[in-house]
Amino acid sequence: MKTRALTIMATREQDQSLVADFADKLGITDDAIPALESTSGNKKSRGYIVPAFGWHPWFSHQIFVDGKGVIPSKLNHYRMAISPSPENDDDFIATLPDPRPLSHLLDQTRSYLQKYPYAIVGELGLDRAFRIPGNELADNRYERDPALTPGGREGRRLSPYRVDMHHQRKILKAQLNIAGELQRAVSVHGVAAHGVVFETLEETWRGHERRSLSKRERKRRATLDAAHQEEEFSEADEQSSNLGGPKPFPPRICLHSYSGPVDTLRQYLHPSVPAIIFFSFSLLVNFSSTSSKAVAAIQAVPDDKILAESDLHAAGEKMDGLLEDIVRKICQIKGWTLEEGVKQLRSNWWHYIFGKKLGNEDGAE
Repeated sequence: MKTRALTIMATREQDQSLVADFADKLGITDDAIPALESTSGNKKSRGYIVPAFGWHPWFSHQIFVDGKGVIPSKLNHYRMAISPSPENDDDFIATLPDPRPLSHLLDQTRSYLQKYPYAIVGELGLDRAFRIPGNELADNRYERDPALTPGGREGRRLSPYRVDMHHQRKILKAQLNIAGELQRAVSVHGVAAHGVVFETLEETWRGHERRSLSKRERKRRATLDAAHQEEEFSEADEQSSNLGGPKPFPPRICLHSYSGPVDTLRQYLHPSVPAIIFFSFSLLVNFSSTSSKAVAAIQAVPDDKILAESDLHAAGEKMDGLLEDIVRKICQIKGWTLEEGVKQLRSNWWHYIFGKKLGNEDGAE
């Protein structure tokens, strides 16, 4: 593997402890940061894993909200958490795991974040398109890959059921609140729900928006030279990246493999948004079919807010190839040289993970 640092994200119950195991062995530590910060190539770091802990929306129906002290039965929970309600399909509900209380999930996530100071929260989000797998195999010849973590689709046919959007939003907001409490970045999944994702995020920072400039202040700012403006904007980003104490919203948010329209993207870039918003792109998701929407989004994202990712479930040569291809694609669309693009993307990743701009000693900014 050529990649120097990568993020491993949990998605469901079965892989939270697996991510923690990797973090114990290979997680980024304070003594690894100088080596990661350097581009000289002669410094080696012990750790190169950024762990991420969270519940993906595909598995959010397996969580019940227990804030009022009421523990629903398995049948009642899934009838409320799934859409359309499987109220006459008890056989399907019987194939699902016993639901876990949200409070346990939040306690576990908080514990992991406190143990691993460079961990982030993810993968979480909203998905309108996903259908919950049933119990019947799509192909009787299917043989399970023992290398895969249990709990995934594993060759099963998709049922007609989806996770109720109201339920998804509750699970998402609770995890966003934890990230805000401990001031960690988050990675957000959004499919066929870009407007609702924005609305949900917006609810977490309501009342904490950045102050709008008055007409006089805007006029004064317009008279500043470009260098001074850039310095002011950089300071504003730094303030949003390090908000000080606990907040109900995360300080930095990545909309991963962003597939939404440019209009929604611009909502996130409004000056009043108090969080720093990044947009990542992958070859597997954003360029698997028509790419016109992805090209328009990449062109619209500010240079210092774009990230590259593999969106692959395994590390190795294939992942390296996917990362190289998407970096080259972004550079082509942005009009960057490969060297310029690598430096910019590296600087952006550093800001997203660590909440601060990368120093200039290696020419990264």
